[in-house]
Amino acid sequence: MTMDSNNNSIDNYNDSSLNDRKRVFSNLFWRMGERYSVQIVQFIVQIVLARILNPEIFGTVSLILIFVNLLQVFVDSGLGNALIQKKEVDDIDYSSVFFFNIFFCIILYLVVFLFAPLISNLFKKDITLVIRVLSIVILISGVKNVQQAYVSRHLLFKKFFVATSIGTVISAVVSILMAIKGYGVWAIVAQTLINNAIDTMILWLIVRWRPKLLFSFKRLSVLLKFGWKLLVSALINVSYEEIRQLIIGLKYTDTDLAFYNRGEQFPKFIVTSINSSIDSVLFPSLSKRQNNIEEVKKVVRRAIKTSFYIISPMMVGLAVCANSVVRLVLTEKWIDCVPFLQIMCISYVFYPIHTANLNSIQALGHSGYFLTLEIIKKTLGVTLLVISMWFGPFWIAVSMMTTSIISVFINSYPNRKLLNYNYLQQIVDILPTLAISIIMGGLVYSLSFIPLHYLVVLTIQVLSGITIYFILSVVFKNESYIYLKNTLKSFIIFRKERKK
Repeated sequence: MTMDSNNNSIDNYNDSSLNDRKRVFSNLFWRMGERYSVQIVQFIVQIVLARILNPEIFGTVSLILIFVNLLQVFVDSGLGNALIQKKEVDDIDYSSVFFFNIFFCIILYLVVFLFAPLISNLFKKDITLVIRVLSIVILISGVKNVQQAYVSRHLLFKKFFVATSIGTVISAVVSILMAIKGYGVWAIVAQTLINNAIDTMILWLIVRWRPKLLFSFKRLSVLLKFGWKLLVSALINVSYEEIRQLIIGLKYTDTDLAFYNRGEQFPKFIVTSINSSIDSVLFPSLSKRQNNIEEVKKVVRRAIKTSFYIISPMMVGLAVCANSVVRLVLTEKWIDCVPFLQIMCISYVFYPIHTANLNSIQALGHSGYFLTLEIIKKTLGVTLLVISMWFGPFWIAVSMMTTSIISVFINSYPNRKLLNYNYLQQIVDILPTLAISIIMGGLVYSLSFIPLHYLVVLTIQVLSGITIYFILSVVFKNESYIYLKNTLKSFIIFRKERKK
């Protein structure tokens, strides 16, 4: 091979690599836009509803949302991720999953419909009709599942942005109006059903895939072999996450549950928006590279360092400004949720590391490892929960934080062999960002003692925190900061070139 041909090969590789980065960044931009638009609207709706609905209704809503989250896990059934992960997918795969989902969701809805009175008795509330109506979301989401997998696999997240944004806004308006009119719990039911229905209809209009009269048990069995483990893992995870609120609601008071929920609301809003965006783009990207372990390792390292660089200062900043944030957004009557908020910030700051490690394990096809890790983590979490539940809601939150920290090491353990990327290396990768976040947090916290109105102090803290963080990033030449700056520049140039 001549020198010119070598140079051409290198240029082609660099162009391909740059285009791939731009494509991933573009999809991450749209996915984050979609997630944030949804989360912001839902965040506002939750605050408005919390102000409108009385504590009894709000407690009922919290319990119903536990039920909704569990239903959504069944709707997905792991087959969506299986379609994304599979190396080659055709209409037989898509159609087989589509028709299986329809059948499965009908059966599931009938089961829920019949057992609704028992569930109502368990909660000791008259919500049988509410459960039966709300469960229609199973049927709606079952129709949407394959379309979502198609969009994720082909990285068409701009379509997600359009569909979910419209559905979220319309359902939010209807929900708030119904709450104002005194419909109570039905405002939440309407929001969930309308959101899913509109989202599904728009996806079907703008995504070109349509089911064909094709079905293969053999293809379905291959997908189920991978997907069922993810389903069980998701069930364990969601059940584990929701059981804390269930215990607080049943063992303690509605007020305790409200403070716990509000304390988790802020950090969860920030982290899940960013994390779900990264998750939805990272998984298909890793799946396409599954035959190149070194490439997978590079992507995972980049995901951990970059996402931690974004999330860490937000969580540290929110924790040190918690008092002022709660007083401003929720008013003085919610001030008792501040300790919960601060504990949750520590818990959620590690979520990017969990996501990157678990995505790499799934993308490499090791769903068995994934399930094993979930069992280990949840066993640990339940043990700490059983111990802490006797000492009060605050200690239940502390048990969640402790589990999150220990889970960093548990989730990274398989990648010690799979990617030659152990937890010590991962800690080293995030240490520079963690250090400047802590320094920034300490300086911002010291500003809270300024004898001015809390709104003025909060404004000073936020502006100072942003400035300090970026100055420290530049001074210490933080690698993630440099990477994001260069990638953003490339993306802007790319967008300008496309407009020409």
